[in-house]
Amino acid sequence: MEPGKKIIIVGGLSAGPSAAARARRLDERAEILLFESSDHISYATCGIPYALSGVIPSRDKLLVVKPELLEKRFRIQMHLGEAVEAIDPAGKTVRTAKGSYPYDVLVYAAGATSIVPRIEGLEGAVNASSVRTLADFDRMMEKEKGLASASHVTVLGAGLIGVEVAENLRHAGKRVTVLEGSGQALPPWDADFGILAQKALEAGGVEVKTGVMVKQVHRDGERIRAVVLPDGSRLDTDYLILSVGIRPHTALLTQHGAKALGNGALVVNERMETSLPGIYAAGDCAAVTNRQTGAADWFPLGTHSNKAGRVAGENAAGGDARYGGAYGTAIVKIFKTTLARTGINAKRAAALGLAAKQTWISAGATPSYYPDSKPLSVSLTWNPADGRLLGAELAGEAGADKRIDVLATAVYAGLTVEQLGDLDLAYAPPFSPAKDPVIVAAYSAVNDRRGLVAPILPLELSQRLASGLGNAVLLDVRGKAEVAKSGVIQGAICLELDALRQTLTRLDPSKETIVYCAKGLRGYLAGRILAQNGFASVRNLAGGFDQWKALGLPSAPMEQAAA
Repeated sequence: MEPGKKIIIVGGLSAGPSAAARARRLDERAEILLFESSDHISYATCGIPYALSGVIPSRDKLLVVKPELLEKRFRIQMHLGEAVEAIDPAGKTVRTAKGSYPYDVLVYAAGATSIVPRIEGLEGAVNASSVRTLADFDRMMEKEKGLASASHVTVLGAGLIGVEVAENLRHAGKRVTVLEGSGQALPPWDADFGILAQKALEAGGVEVKTGVMVKQVHRDGERIRAVVLPDGSRLDTDYLILSVGIRPHTALLTQHGAKALGNGALVVNERMETSLPGIYAAGDCAAVTNRQTGAADWFPLGTHSNKAGRVAGENAAGGDARYGGAYGTAIVKIFKTTLARTGINAKRAAALGLAAKQTWISAGATPSYYPDSKPLSVSLTWNPADGRLLGAELAGEAGADKRIDVLATAVYAGLTVEQLGDLDLAYAPPFSPAKDPVIVAAYSAVNDRRGLVAPILPLELSQRLASGLGNAVLLDVRGKAEVAKSGVIQGAICLELDALRQTLTRLDPSKETIVYCAKGLRGYLAGRILAQNGFASVRNLAGGFDQWKALGLPSAPMEQAAA
């Protein structure tokens, strides 16, 4: 058998091995070499937080694929512990400390490195670590210098990994403080979901401080003893975990003119080809197409690394595969609460200058009569011109994972909110109400689109209350027992829904009326009554009083309701 082409793959975490295996399946004759700077391949970086707590019981469980499998089953030449130091695209060679290797095709899958912020006193500290590699994990698990001897741990960064680390360290019995430089936990989420994430962390015993940038640490020899907060105060701590983000590791190609985003992520086409001939890229080092905007975008998640690696490997072997890109689907568990998102949310739409409206509902993940039914918050972002779904965010103790995949599929398909409401979703009491929260959210969006009752989001109402409602009236239509038990939004007039038609004379139809109930349904019904009785401007509090309270917004005793 004549020798095939020589394929070199740089990087062995997820995209690299995926590319190697795919190339071998399509070309038995190819000579395939994989270079990895560490001694391991295909380990579960996303599993590291859960190994800190023992949920994943051992380090060995993080090793998803062993090098021997690629060597024996796929006949890949493994070069472990051999970092690529230089790439010559013109001469088609890679260089390591051990020599120079020619290639016909190169797949660059070198991933990304943890960002280490500039903090005075950090360099050389033994009780600080990033949380991305097996080396990081081993450092954190050292008996004397690691987490075992730490009582209090400070986590810098409240992104996906940061909040997972915080939760698992609490499960391991540590006191934990999370410091986030932006104004909210989970910065890519809309602000209200950032609040829900912070509330979930705090409910689990994690202290959270947002808008905090650490510029200095105090040390005793090699050990950090405290971090200095912006106001000059000290936070005593025994270990510092850095989870402020990652940076694509791409200098080996960008120095040769490879096209890249501002953060260094390599720009590729649908075939995963870089701008350098004969070189593909995949994984956290590469951008892919954002399916919604059409622009190159960066989605550093394992699911995209594996898909893109498979495509790069197939094309390196002479195929013609395509990867159409991604649109930001993500999910995270924070103690009892799951938060999930997909597509373009309201914050991102504003940044892109897109016209968008937001619908927020709170509904049971299972029927109210079924034991232990839990509420689920659902936010839809949609285009007011054509009703097309742009994105969604969810939060709750049950059912978010099931619904986010439905909504991610709807975004992919370009469904409108009307079409979303027509989906035939699975129903049985242990799994869903007869009207699933996805359907309820779609119906609410359609009502808004048809101009039946416009919503007002809790944070918007909170901001308006802070500056004064002016000529608007706040109307609580819950029952007296509910109001007496849970309180009211201060200044609200209380008129029970079932008697509203008989008490309309207490309201002024010329004023804007903002209605609320517990979850939103009765508020919507009240809004329809008002709209059809001459009230020109009516809005319904999205998610109702329950969502208001879940966001930690202020309430008052019933005695402070308006007369």
